[in-house]
Amino acid sequence: MTTPGHHRAGVAALLVLALSAPLLGAAPASAAHTPRPPSRAAPADALELPDPTGPYAVGRRTLHLVDHHRTDPWVPSAGDRELMVSVTYPSRPATGSPAPYMTTEEARLLLEARGLEGVVPPETVARTDTHEREGASPARGRFPLVLLSPGFSMPRTTLTSIAEDLTSRGYVVASVDHAYESVGTAFPGGRVLTCAACEQAETDEELAAVARGRAEDMSFVIDELTHGRQAGALSRAIDPARIGMAGHSIGGAAAAETMAGDRRVRAGADLDGDFFVSPAAAGVGGRPFMMLGTEDRHSPDSVPNDWPEAWPHLEGWKRWLTVAGSEHFSFTDLPDLAEQLGLSDPAVPLSAEQGWHITRDYVAAFFDLHLRGIPQPLLDGPATKYPEVVFRQP
Repeated sequence: MTTPGHHRAGVAALLVLALSAPLLGAAPASAAHTPRPPSRAAPADALELPDPTGPYAVGRRTLHLVDHHRTDPWVPSAGDRELMVSVTYPSRPATGSPAPYMTTEEARLLLEARGLEGVVPPETVARTDTHEREGASPARGRFPLVLLSPGFSMPRTTLTSIAEDLTSRGYVVASVDHAYESVGTAFPGGRVLTCAACEQAETDEELAAVARGRAEDMSFVIDELTHGRQAGALSRAIDPARIGMAGHSIGGAAAAETMAGDRRVRAGADLDGDFFVSPAAAGVGGRPFMMLGTEDRHSPDSVPNDWPEAWPHLEGWKRWLTVAGSEHFSFTDLPDLAEQLGLSDPAVPLSAEQGWHITRDYVAAFFDLHLRGIPQPLLDGPATKYPEVVFRQP
């Protein structure tokens, strides 16, 4: 997420984001690469997500959570605030059933938002092979909890690869869809809620309200996962003393806001998102925080960019990392899926595979260090295998 102007540029399509016009939270319009989308994607037998790298199998439960103490901020007539949460957890192998990536209707709405129906069949997107097993038996033990919040208008599924990899390494991960903040989110009873917030949140003040609202959502999710009845056996798998949060785009701003309002969140990471709230990141204090973003948008001399404002407010362990050759969605599933369909953007130098490796390894290293206490040389300075990653200061 960047400036209101970039927000107004429209909602990105799922698999051609790297090829699309200015995106929600993408590069400035003046710098955007805007070729015409192809008439049809290359055939793909089945899309698949990258293999997780940890020793654990990945289980999943999908929860519909309702906060009866809050009215939905975007559609007050809808009543109580609702969330859809995919909880992935270390599980016993060969239990549960294959978990879908998303519903066909969610995929259709995401493609339709950019007029791309007929380019990529929504069934192809919906049937992307995941490494998750719905209802699998939890592995023994208690694990740190990591919350994930997606970019504005983007569904939680765009962070599935990060969730799966962290889970395979021994984390419980809660990926959250915030009602009316995605182009399409399926709820129980056949309801599909669309992005009412997209028409209401355009200024920095309004986008700051999105981040603050998500912070309230995330505190509620923590309550429900650690003490709520719906969580059931999942609550016994979570160590409530070890909680972190990461988010992409405005989800990164939400991570900082969640930390500002909830001391239970011990560490946070922002993946290529502006903060919108001023002073930026002021509530994080002495807790660890990592900013990982594109070179174009988040180098110290980039304009507009509020990371220099945030830096002095981060009073504890902190890192400011930029990735040369990346674009806004390099930190999500989307470039890898686009590449499988022959829709990679030649204007983006960083390969989908390298972008995924960087995101996977730096995010995991951050949480391993701060939630597990495991030393991480990768975070100490430049790494030979990742020459694209630059350690920054204002």
